[in-house]
Amino acid sequence: MKPGIHPAYRPIVFRDKAADFAFLTRSTATSDKTIEWEDGNTYPVIDVEISSQSHPFYTGTARVLDTAGRVERFERRYARRGTQ
Repeated sequence: MKPGIHPAYRPIVFRDKAADFAFLTRSTATSDKTIEWEDGNTYPVIDVEISSQSHPFYTGTARVLDTAGRVERFERRYARRGTQ
């Protein structure tokens, strides 16, 4: 790698406040906020809207939509009411 042109790759905490879940990983992302982690060290923290702990697909609360029924309901609702 060429020295001096790459962003710093360091430990950072990603926190999902909705699920009260956080994990420590490495990233080039930056943040002005910090958090004290379980190991006693202070790391930058990035708050995220959704993570694997709160996403419906991963939590098992995802719903399957009945697309065929929705199309039929649309056609019934907006079908022509007779010929012109």
